[in-house]
Parts: sequence; C-alpha cells; structure tokens
Amino acid sequence: MMKTKSQSRYLDMIQGPEHVQKLTEQQLLQLADEVREELITKLAKAGGHLGPNLGVVELTIAMHKVFATPKDKFLWDVSHQCYVHKLLTGRRDRFHTIRQTDGLNGFALRTESEHDCYGAAHAGTALSAALGFCAGRDQCEGSENVVAVFGDAALTNGITYEALNNIAATTDRFIGILNDNEWSIDKNVGAISKYLNKIITNPGYKKMHGNIESLMKRLPKGELAVKLGLKAEEAIKGAVSDVTLRQRDSSDEIYGKGGQAHSVIFEELGIQYVGPIDGHDLPLLIKFLEYAKSCEHPIVLHVLTKKGKGFQAALKQPEKYHGLGPYDAKTGETPKGKPGEPPKWQDVFGDAMVKLCERDSKMVGITAAMPSGTGLKKLKDEKPDRYYDVGIAEEHAVLFAAGMAVQGIRPVCAIYSSFLQRGYDCIIHDVALQDLPVMFCMDRAGLSAADGPTHHGLFDLSYLNCVPNVIVMQPKDEDELVDMMFTSSRQEHPTFIRYPRGAAEGVKIKGEPEMLEVGKAEVIRNFQRNGKPRIAFFGLGNMQSLARECIDALGGDYDCALINPRFVKPLDEATHEFFSREADRVVTLEDHVAIGGYGSRIVELLHSLGISTPVQRVAWPDQFIEHASGNGDLRKKYGLTAEAVVAEIKSPAKAEAKAESTAAA
Repeated sequence: MMKTKSQSRYLDMIQGPEHVQKLTEQQLLQLADEVREELITKLAKAGGHLGPNLGVVELTIAMHKVFATPKDKFLWDVSHQCYVHKLLTGRRDRFHTIRQTDGLNGFALRTESEHDCYGAAHAGTALSAALGFCAGRDQCEGSENVVAVFGDAALTNGITYEALNNIAATTDRFIGILNDNEWSIDKNVGAISKYLNKIITNPGYKKMHGNIESLMKRLPKGELAVKLGLKAEEAIKGAVSDVTLRQRDSSDEIYGKGGQAHSVIFEELGIQYVGPIDGHDLPLLIKFLEYAKSCEHPIVLHVLTKKGKGFQAALKQPEKYHGLGPYDAKTGETPKGKPGEPPKWQDVFGDAMVKLCERDSKMVGITAAMPSGTGLKKLKDEKPDRYYDVGIAEEHAVLFAAGMAVQGIRPVCAIYSSFLQRGYDCIIHDVALQDLPVMFCMDRAGLSAADGPTHHGLFDLSYLNCVPNVIVMQPKDEDELVDMMFTSSRQEHPTFIRYPRGAAEGVKIKGEPEMLEVGKAEVIRNFQRNGKPRIAFFGLGNMQSLARECIDALGGDYDCALINPRFVKPLDEATHEFFSREADRVVTLEDHVAIGGYGSRIVELLHSLGISTPVQRVAWPDQFIEHASGNGDLRKKYGLTAEAVVAEIKSPAKAEAKAESTAAA
C-alpha cells in the first residue's frame, strides 16, 4: 500500500541499517521510491553523482537487508555510488550537505561513519582491498562478511585482475557484486565491455533468465528456491559461456557444456559466477544475496542496473548525469552558461588538440576513459582515427603512449593530475628514462573542491620535479595553454602541462600559436625602483590572478614586480636570481602543496646561489585538503587569499618567522 503525502516516509524513520532489516518486502519497495525521491530533490541544489546512485537503490537496500554493517564490511569501488548507503546509515539528516563545505563527503570516508569501512574514490581498488579484509578476518578467525561492489568499468583496470587472480588462493569466503550498468563516466571500451554485453544480450540467456526469475518468484521463499534457480542459471550460463569467451570448438564434449570447466572468466579463476541478475528486482536481489552469504567459496553476482533509473533526464543522458552541478528536480535541466563566459580549460585543450592533429599527421590523443572530462571528445568526433580511449587504465595509457612514441608517433596523454599518479612508475621507467616525446596534459591540477582530497591535483609538481629529462609547465591563461601545447609538440623530451578545473581566464586565443622558449619565464611587471620596499611576486599559472590581487592590495606603499614563471622544470634560474637579488622579499604562489613544489625549487635555487632574500611560499600545507563547496572556501581557510598574503608581508613578526622557517628548509 502506497503512503500518502501526509504519512511519514519509511526513510525518515531509518536511523541505521537495523531499521532496514525490520521492513517487509512491500515496505522496502516503498523505501526504494523514497530514496530515489530524496536523491533527485536533495542533489538538485548543489549537484553530485546522481546517475550512479539512482542505479544502485535496490541493490544497496538489499545489501543492508541481508548484511549488517558495521560488522559486515561493504567496499565500494570508486564509491561515488555510496549515497544510498549514507542515507541508510544514519546520515540522512546531513545528506543535504553532501560535497559542500563542512558537509558529508561525496565518497566513502572512514572518519565520517563506522559504516564506511574503507575510503576510496579511484576505480579498481575494491577487490584488492576487500580481499585484504577477508585475509585479515581469516587470520583473526572472524565471522564477518565482506562485500565488494565493483562496476563494469573497473574490469578495464589492471588492479582488478591482480585481485581476481588471488581471491581463490587466499580465502574461501569472498562476495563480489559486479554492478553492470553498461556505462562508466563515458561509454566503456575494449574487449571486456564487449564480452559483458554478449552475455547480457544472448537471446537464449535472456529468455531462460526470465523464466528462472518467474520460477523463483512462484516457489516458496528460502534456500530451496534460490538453489533451484541457481542450478538452472548455471546450466544456461555454461551454455553461453563458450560463445562469449572462447572460439567455438567442434568437439561435442567441450562445446555447450556447463559448469566450472567451461565458464566465464571468474570461474576460470576459481570464483563462482552467478548472473546476470536484474538489479532493480529487490526481492530477487535479496534471495541471491542470501545465497551468496551462505557460500563457503568465493562468488561474484553479476547485477544489471540502469544508471539514472527513476529520472528520465538521467536515463537519456547517463554521461551528463553521472556527476553534475545544480539542476531542476522536475525537468533535469541544468543552468545554461551565460553569454561571454570564458571557456573551460578542458574545452580549450580539446580545440587545440584538433588543430594540432591538423598540423601534424603524427599527433594522436589518448584518454583513460575520460573523453568528455578531458576535452578529447572533440577529437573523437572530428578525427576518430587519431583518438584512443584505453579505459580506466592509466598505467597502460602511459606505456601505450611510450610504444607509440618509439614508432615515431606524437602521443598526447590527457589524464587528470590525481589519476596520473597511478602511472608514475611508467612515467619514470618507460617515458622519462627513454626520453620519449610524450605530451601529458594534466587537467584538474590544483583543487577539485567538491570531490575533495581524492581528486585534488596537488602533488604533480612534487612527483615530477625529481624526474630527469622532463619539461614541466603551467599556463597563466588559455592562450598560453595553446602555446605550450604547440611548443610541446615540437620537443623531443617528455612534456607535462598542468592546468586547473573549470573556467579559464577569458583571454582571447591568437590565430596562430607561439613557440615558447623552453625554460624562459615571462616578466609581466618590473620594479619601478622608486625607493619603496621591493616585493617580487612569482605567480605560477592560475595563481597569477592572486598575485595581481596582492599587488593591488599593497597599493603604492610597495614596489612590486610580477613574473609568470611558465616553466617549473627547467627553471629560469637567471630571471629568478635577478629578481630575488633585487627584491626585499620574494613571494611564490602555486596551486600545489608547498613541499616539493615550485616554491621549494626557488628556495633550493636561492640557497645554492647564496641569496638570503626571504621567501614567502603561498601554497597548500602538508596535509590532505578536505572537500568544500568551492575553491574560495578552502583558499580562505588555508590562507591562500590576498588578505592573508598581504597581512604576512606587512607583519614584521610573521615575516621574520617565515624567513627563519624558509632558511631552515
């Protein structure tokens, strides 16, 4: 019986998973509707990962019906689909704050709730971590269940297969749930995606699977119904497995047999495979999860879900509604950009890539499952033969690019700064060591406020500064980004270009790009030599605007110079030396952690030259920076504002302390 608007919602009464377990089947179905309504209405204000969470409503409810967290452990691959889990584990009252300053995190976070047993926001981590949980449980002779939820997109990630290879040899009790929605942020690519689609779309399988579900629903509840259904499932699954995974063998003894000997990839690795299962049939999900709970062997349930289910706009455009800003809760419409707004950095990159490929027949673009997010979708649309999507496989992307470079191709790897960390060994061992001309364009360098510490690109300068042969740079505006890409395309060394998320500066882009002198800074404003205290501002990339704000705030009381470093490696030592000797104070500004970043390079340089000019480093502190509603909130909190910088310049006590700490560093 449906509740009226005047009646309380079941969702409003749930303070923890124990309340979910007390609900009847009909009440759970009503709860699913209420959860979808909550997601659509609450996320409309500030945005979030709408589509993935609408797709796992029934699955999450079923998990909490069958298992009992925090004793039982849920590990979510990426974990952007854990909003429903948060709603059911005592965080409903704060759900409206998700991804906002001082609010709930958009991913699983151990410090936020005892029900979040493991933090994650990068793909491919769930199976390995869950197996570690299982091994720890077995060592301690524990009884808890460990459930790993991983998406079909994770099957393009190498870490996933490293875990799968070890599960059967490590534990007898492991539950994996393959949440197959046929979509990652962009459409899945590669053989694995095609393989899953073959299983799902096989006519015989679909027909028999429907019959099995009908049979199970008619039978009495309990283990007998589940096991009967599973036996039938296994028989049909085995019949299609040779079709989907193997070339047809003419031998009657091999072809068409079911069972573990000739089954899907999981079973080849010693893991029972069950599915596909309708991921929106709540009663059926509960039955299968109960069966998985009873198993004394590793098992994977293949669950089919629809990303965006319950919201028509999200169903039509799953890519757009994967993660988005504010929208209309009724229509799904998102605010249109205002005329004259600057383009996004990623779009500038995408346009420049197309033009570079028109100039050079050897240029190609590579993305790790993020064509839209990086801007490479334009290359995909206009020059598909010059475009490669390798899936969520950053290590492979780097190695793939290295191989192409050896063959005389000019590959451009477009990978977010925080995701490129995964390919670090390959950057050193395969690209830099061989001194190959691969261009890396690192979007989301700096803050990614709403997503938080897992997505902030605050470490790339630190991990690149120590690598020989590389060229590292950051543009101050979109025109300079195009110049840097053009310059990189003419280099015979690895090049790295970092730029932030969001809107660019609104600077007009020249008709023809300029070849920049590698390692040469740009002097935007020199000293006036008017007898006033001299401050040399070195603003890296998007921190040029903050440097200008500081100069304006200082007014006519100081003689200020402004330099655009452009290159972090190689560093323009001559320009930095000149202005540091001339200045009474050097201020470096960067959207990066202080340790190992641009400012650190300057301190090291001045120390080597015997220059004692105080250096004030404006950068992020030595800690993981939390999420917030916007970059401004975080900059204010951590002193990356004109007000804070100027106050430190004007305070003798602060200046002296800063000078001492810099000298010690």
